[in-house]
Amino acid sequence: MTVGFTLLGPVEAVADGRQLDLGHARQRSVLAVLLAEANRAVPTGELADRVWGNRSPQRHRNTLHSYLSRIRQALEAARDAGGDATLERQPGGYCLTVDPDSVDLHRFTALLARARASGTDEEAAALFEQALGLWRGEALAGLDTPWFGALRDTLHQQRSAAALDRNDALLRCGRHGPLLPVLTADARADPLDERLAGQLMLALHRCGRPADALAYYRELRSRLRAELGMDPSAPLRELHQQILTADPGLTLVPGPRTAAGTGAGAGPGTAAGTPPPRQLPAPPPLFTGRDGELAALTAALAPGGDGAAADALAIGVIGGIGGVGKTWLAVRWAHDHLDRFPDGQLYVNLRGFDPSAPPVPPASAIRQLLDALDVRPASVPPDPEALAGYYRGLLADRRMLILLDNARDAEQVRPLLPGGTGCTVLVTSRNRLGSLVTTHGARTLPLGSLPAPEARALLTRHLGPQRIAAEPDAVSALLEHCSGLPLALGVVAARAAAHPGFPLAGLAGELRESADRLDALGDADLTADLRAVFSSSYHALGEEAARLYGLLGLVPGPDCGLHAAASLAATTPARARVHLRELEAAHLVEQHAPGRYRMHDLVRLHAAERGNPEGPDDARDAAVRRLVDFHLHTGLAANRLLDGVHTPFAPEPAPPAPGCVPAPLPDTAAALAWLETEHPGIRGAQLLALEQGRYAPVWQLAWTLIPFHWGGGRFREHLDVWRTGLTAAERAGDPLAEALAHWRLGQACSHLGRGPDAFRHLRRALTLCERSADTAGRAHVHRTLGWVSEQQGDEQGALAHALRALRLYRRLGNTGWLAGQLNAVGWCHAQLGRYEEALTHCEEALALFRKADGDAGTASTLDSLGYIAHRLGRPADAVGHYREALALFRNTGNVYDEADTLARLGDALEALGRHAEARAAREEAVGLYRAQRRSEEARRTAERLGDRRAAGPEREPEREPEREPEPGPERQPEQERQPEQERQPEAGQR
Repeated sequence: MTVGFTLLGPVEAVADGRQLDLGHARQRSVLAVLLAEANRAVPTGELADRVWGNRSPQRHRNTLHSYLSRIRQALEAARDAGGDATLERQPGGYCLTVDPDSVDLHRFTALLARARASGTDEEAAALFEQALGLWRGEALAGLDTPWFGALRDTLHQQRSAAALDRNDALLRCGRHGPLLPVLTADARADPLDERLAGQLMLALHRCGRPADALAYYRELRSRLRAELGMDPSAPLRELHQQILTADPGLTLVPGPRTAAGTGAGAGPGTAAGTPPPRQLPAPPPLFTGRDGELAALTAALAPGGDGAAADALAIGVIGGIGGVGKTWLAVRWAHDHLDRFPDGQLYVNLRGFDPSAPPVPPASAIRQLLDALDVRPASVPPDPEALAGYYRGLLADRRMLILLDNARDAEQVRPLLPGGTGCTVLVTSRNRLGSLVTTHGARTLPLGSLPAPEARALLTRHLGPQRIAAEPDAVSALLEHCSGLPLALGVVAARAAAHPGFPLAGLAGELRESADRLDALGDADLTADLRAVFSSSYHALGEEAARLYGLLGLVPGPDCGLHAAASLAATTPARARVHLRELEAAHLVEQHAPGRYRMHDLVRLHAAERGNPEGPDDARDAAVRRLVDFHLHTGLAANRLLDGVHTPFAPEPAPPAPGCVPAPLPDTAAALAWLETEHPGIRGAQLLALEQGRYAPVWQLAWTLIPFHWGGGRFREHLDVWRTGLTAAERAGDPLAEALAHWRLGQACSHLGRGPDAFRHLRRALTLCERSADTAGRAHVHRTLGWVSEQQGDEQGALAHALRALRLYRRLGNTGWLAGQLNAVGWCHAQLGRYEEALTHCEEALALFRKADGDAGTASTLDSLGYIAHRLGRPADAVGHYREALALFRNTGNVYDEADTLARLGDALEALGRHAEARAAREEAVGLYRAQRRSEEARRTAERLGDRRAAGPEREPEREPEREPEPGPERQPEQERQPEQERQPEAGQR
């Protein structure tokens, strides 16, 4: 018999019923790549990239050679069982020659191809069942690099598509009865899959249960509206109508198999192993005209178009004033040419002219695009140049459209241009971006107002031909005021459509009476009377909706949530929703996501003008105060959910202003989601509070973001909010707030590798704490100074600060802080070779942590005790401590400290002569180090893989960077599970 290889589950090889020893996870990763590319040579560099995720060791060729040698030995050992797989080096790389039918992945794809080419539904259903029966759990289980993650996603999508195709085949065969339980279970697991829902409804109908089918449709429609803000698709609505009317077309008529329901599985662009992103906004529903511009854009973006080099990156720039329809044109063209971009379409709004917020920095935009490409945040480089390079490399061989909307200037666009020439970039901007033409050969398309016939056609599509024909003079007046600007036409049309019985002449008269220009726009070539257009819609609103409209112009972020809008208007969320619906109907706001509202930036300018124009200044100030308090008190609630331990600097804010409605946050998932969504709004609220002179909320808002920033490795953003917090604290003359700001700035600087700045802030924090007699603050600052000192190589200084902190913590009576600092002192003693003193401190720490049931601190202290035991010549005890620490680190998701413990476990195992186990631990540590971009630790550990003498108790290992045991909120396991990007080794319970 041949050897069977499985990738649709754990990576395994079975011969004669027994599993072959394929080694550790990294070695199995190498085999998995070769099996996935069976009978094709894989270049060494490509193999390393897939196995290590673009973080291959410096000596990856030697490491790969050792893995390949062991894989070859395993394959040779399997030949006695009839195995015929061979691994050999070829000019193009390494090739695994194997019968594809012996690899479940290739057997799966072959069966799918046969099923979809089958002539009968019975045969197709049997083949689909056979293919689905090959699955044994999660594909490529335990292998986690970007390439494996992408391939896994693709395989799971193919599996889902195969199941749906099988269902269609079985339904056509009349086997709806046996299939019904399967469909019911699958629909329960995936309640938003409309194709699956249709299959379940059809099966229920054919089983004589049409009432259940209709009830399921109603349930699905409610769920889609609540969760996605959309109605069921047209095919599902049609099926619903057929069931309602007992359409005989639903009756099963046996016959030859049709193509219906034989979905193609993975769509184009998935060959590289990642599902193609589809980020384009929906096509504009009433798009009219622009035929010449669409044709010009097609010609400009064709390979070699308009005289461009055939091998040049295609870049198109649509320029024009605000509201002229640049985005509509770009989105319309993109939807018309989807077939040109099989690897997907990316979209990002760069907010180049948003009056409420600065333009999106290129690095932030790239992070958004990488999120759309399913790149794990932990694998994203923190350095902006490295980030841009990573992004360019990721797109180099793809055929994608990148739509960059509302760009400020060419400098914002350049870092977002992909590598290679297969992609197309479409940019919209109010600026000409002429330098992109010079440096990158971009093709420009200036966009003017709609010609009169097209403007009339657009208004006709909005209002209908009969109403347009009934009042030609009024229509001409409306068109004159809108001057061909699609945004203005849309607003006027919404105003007219809201009152279908009102004459258009009345609306035209309103525009004539308020025809002063919207001067705040500052566009010399703006020809539409936008202020008149917006003002007429504004005056048509109800009193409360009009008030909310004016207040929304004060919102600092890119959008506004329902509860924030309620606080802004000092009303209930239910009433705010009613008013927002009225604004939606007038096209003055858009609900772009459930419960989140945004304005076009030109509308926002008008709204800001209308915000309490006749009222006193204190009305506006009160609204801003409520908005700031909304972010502050909701942020504090989120912080409390994410953090079980509060620092002594925890704020005690004033009660929320009357009318403020903090958002309800039921759990940590909701807290994290709110912080992610509202982060720009919190930052904007912080600046508004500073502008108002309300200095306490400024630093308190920064405090609410500590777990969000720390857990996500957002140290540069942390630096920004605390710089603002420091400004407010200094203006307020609040020494405790100043101390907090300097402490947080010192921590952020240390994590970003700015040692001198870190010391400067921390010493200032210490001085302020001493002046204020703040014992807890002094303890925390000394603790951080100890960690930074160790990072700078000053171990004596580190111990001195650690001991000062310990003395202070003993006076405070906080068990968690005291235990953490005992561990920190023990570690410092161990680094100086004082192992007995180290042991005393760490054992006391462990007892306190176990009493307090603190897994994170217990794990870190066990790691310290393992290190001390090894130095004292007791490697067996060290192994026990390390293994217990590893279990706790894994339980809390702390992969950072897990890597250090694995490396030290390798040393202890080596000292016991357990070389294979030592190698496995070190290889796993190296993999984690590489994933965390800790290149120096990875290099040292990789070197020890070839030196068995490196771990003996008589030899001191090289000093490894330690992590400061912060007692503050960033220490909680919930945050430690978050992806880390710029994080340096601080925050463990040493």
